[in-house]
Amino acid sequence: MTRKTLGLIGYPLTHSFSKQYFSQKFEKENISDYIYRNFELTDIRLFSELIQTNPDLIGLNVTIPYKEKILAYVDELSPEVRAVGATNTLVIHPQSKKITAYNTDIYGFKQSILPYLKNYHRRALILGTGGAAKAVAYALRQLNIKSLMISRQPNNKQQLNYSDLTKSIVKSHLLVINTTPVGQYPETAKSPQFPFDFVTEKHLFYDLIYNPPETRFLSEAKKQNATICNGLNMLHLQAESAWQIWTKQVTL
Repeated sequence: MTRKTLGLIGYPLTHSFSKQYFSQKFEKENISDYIYRNFELTDIRLFSELIQTNPDLIGLNVTIPYKEKILAYVDELSPEVRAVGATNTLVIHPQSKKITAYNTDIYGFKQSILPYLKNYHRRALILGTGGAAKAVAYALRQLNIKSLMISRQPNNKQQLNYSDLTKSIVKSHLLVINTTPVGQYPETAKSPQFPFDFVTEKHLFYDLIYNPPETRFLSEAKKQNATICNGLNMLHLQAESAWQIWTKQVTL
């Protein structure tokens, strides 16, 4: 029996949970006609060869650093991807081999943060400006939460440098989301350069990183009595959303 292949592209993939997650899902739910593989691509230009040499491939997750770069290689964009400019889920249609890009990070982040939000979480600081940051900003707009992106190298007037984070800005933005890989295993001693002294008990700190479960970024915020949340539930939600997309598309 030929098994349908799903997988993950990115570089490096040492931090990824996707293969383990889906392998356990397949075993637990007795799904025998799918297999999940990691495809570590050192260069995005290797993507076309990957597709050609894996004819049973019907879906891919996309992680750092290719959530934006991969769009040059796909045929169709979902409305969310068109709006955000980043994808984390690809469908390779079995017959036509056309590739459609979706974004389930938006759904995963939105659903995972909802239980933590209070009525005073109306402004957010997003650390990072990559594909994940854009998905977070899109989800926050859906929740009517205004946001500012923070970058080490701001490239427009809507972005601030970390050195611009004054007490006034931090006090007026009670939601802070880290979308960067800073602090991720194995470099767990690192943290984005955030002025934690200005953090209060009303702040909600969310880190998309899930390994370690409590990053230094979250630990420093917790010392200031802020509420903290890591990205594990988001990962589960976006993965299940991707699974629904894959299985629905493959049966068409």
